[in-house]
Amino acid sequence: MPVLANRVSKNPADWSDRDLLSRVLRNDARGWNELVRRYRALIFRCITKVTGRYGTVGGADVDEIFAEVMMQLVRDDMHKLRMYNPARGTKLGSWIGMISINAAYDYLRSAGRRPMLARGSAPVEIAEEDDRTPLDELLERERWSHFNELMSDFTEKDRTFVDLYFGRGLDADAVAAEMQISLKTVYSKKHKIRAHLVRCLDKMRGDSPIADLALVAA
Repeated sequence: MPVLANRVSKNPADWSDRDLLSRVLRNDARGWNELVRRYRALIFRCITKVTGRYGTVGGADVDEIFAEVMMQLVRDDMHKLRMYNPARGTKLGSWIGMISINAAYDYLRSAGRRPMLARGSAPVEIAEEDDRTPLDELLERERWSHFNELMSDFTEKDRTFVDLYFGRGLDADAVAAEMQISLKTVYSKKHKIRAHLVRCLDKMRGDSPIADLALVAA
């Protein structure tokens, strides 16, 4: 009787995150097909939320970023998928969403793309969608509250740097010009701020989903 109660459904759409991931990590073809079916739209949505701020990004770029996300999911024996830990409160869709967002920013930085932002303008607000995803919920509840905590002891210049480099995705030259500092200072600030955030996130790890999400960008 217990065996029947615990049997995994034959319908892939009914699989839990844990069931789906275990099949994917075993290189099960049905598992991989279901993962792509279930999260394909989410991946594209996360990518376009980032690329929508860049006027020179076309459909070919979005497709290339999507392909890179797929490669990241399988690279190094699916290392990033193996890092996912449902016990820490993060849903699989949120995890894959953050991988997608990071991949989009990495692609745009490597291509030297800059966002469509006038000097001194506020970050672009992305409209919420009616069908809120686990990623949207997680970001709303966790990301900014914890991020603001981490930033509270930063100087005004450091907060500006974080907004320009990590938030808006400007490259080092653009940040140097915007803040009127040297390129050497940009790289120095980048390493100092990243090290500080990593230390803080290490202390938080296990207590909040945002700590897990930081691992994806490592």
